[in-house]
Amino acid sequence: MDIRGELRYRSLYWYNDGLKKAKIRDLTGALASLKKSIRFDKYNKDARNLLGLVYYGRGEVPRAMAVWIVSERLNPRENVATEYLKSCRESKNWLDTVDQAAKKYNQCLQYCRQGGEDLAIIQLKKIVSEQPDFLRAFQLLALLYLHTSQYAKARQVLRTAQRLDTTDPVTLGYIYELNRMHKKRTSGQKDVKGQQTVSYKLGNETIIKPVETKDPEKGMAFTIVNIVIGLVIGAAVMWFLIMPAVNESQTREKNESIVEASNQIASQKAEINALEKELESYRTKNDEAQTAKETAESTKSSYEALMDIQTQYQSGAKSNENLADELLAINLDSLGELGKEQHTTLANSIYPSACSRLYNRGSANFDVENYEAAIENLLKVVRMDESYDSGNAMYLLAQAYEKSGDTENAKNYYQKVSEQHSGTTLGNDAQEALESLNAASAGKNGQ
Repeated sequence: MDIRGELRYRSLYWYNDGLKKAKIRDLTGALASLKKSIRFDKYNKDARNLLGLVYYGRGEVPRAMAVWIVSERLNPRENVATEYLKSCRESKNWLDTVDQAAKKYNQCLQYCRQGGEDLAIIQLKKIVSEQPDFLRAFQLLALLYLHTSQYAKARQVLRTAQRLDTTDPVTLGYIYELNRMHKKRTSGQKDVKGQQTVSYKLGNETIIKPVETKDPEKGMAFTIVNIVIGLVIGAAVMWFLIMPAVNESQTREKNESIVEASNQIASQKAEINALEKELESYRTKNDEAQTAKETAESTKSSYEALMDIQTQYQSGAKSNENLADELLAINLDSLGELGKEQHTTLANSIYPSACSRLYNRGSANFDVENYEAAIENLLKVVRMDESYDSGNAMYLLAQAYEKSGDTENAKNYYQKVSEQHSGTTLGNDAQEALESLNAASAGKNGQ
């Protein structure tokens, strides 16, 4: 057999080995075998196409497509890789979903580096529900569950990950660590049986005899006296030795709990997990439990809305005006420090262009005496930036309220303009308009 024949033979051998492993979901083993196969024969299109399918089965779609593109270029005729690529490219929405899942996964890694494990868990749960073959997302979710001591959830996620790839070393490593933690928690719980016999040496022989027991009738009185004395001694020991130690232990445990709680607050973990735990602990109290549940749901909704806005902004799927409306709808009080920082960053990027469009539209509405539309647009501008256009947006909003007959809101915004721009022409104009409305109200009351 010549060298080419030998290389071809070895390539086919490793291809068949990879095919066997892929059929039993040993994807890690299949990857190793198929890479060896194409190393011996780079034109083995069956091995290269199967390698792409294995990557695809692990949720690594970009790698799979890259492998198929190389296969198509090396073997352009009658290559099933062409059909694979065509199917992927025609599913535009599906490719967008895969791309967004990859971006969200990278964002989760960033959350982990910043200490936002709870945010990362929420995002990863969405990712694995949208991409059930994304092995790396399952592995990161399991790692976070292990890090936050949610062992039951970690085990469930790792089982799913192992069904995707039975021999992935990362998954197996996490399972080993989970089992090790379980053994550590359950150690020391075995019962130790007492000895029922006594054995000793007599010459060269070993004598085994049962433990001797005294006749209960002969030692009854002595036993009762011993019990009474033992009770007295036991009570004394309990009072003078054990109770102080118990009290000290309880005090130490309380102090340790306080220190642990302080450390958790200092680490600025996201409030979602804390609120959910608080909800579970007070579920039996109707009113308090309902309040806690609403707060937790509000927090979760706010974070999900914030992450969705960030995704839409990065992809350009929505206009800044629509994204600004969604940002305004978020309850800032339900966000933690990390969430508020993210909200501020998005607002600084989205609000300026949205304010410009809404202000121009509101001014045009005011000019044609469509005061209701003007109020709607200008109110959004003021909510985003009260000082927009040096206070002219708020002044125009006050004028629109006055023209529409809503004097109370008009007075309120004239007052704000007067206070925030005191000493300027705009502030003086607002003060004059406010005094005019007050005088008109006083005249009506006098009549």
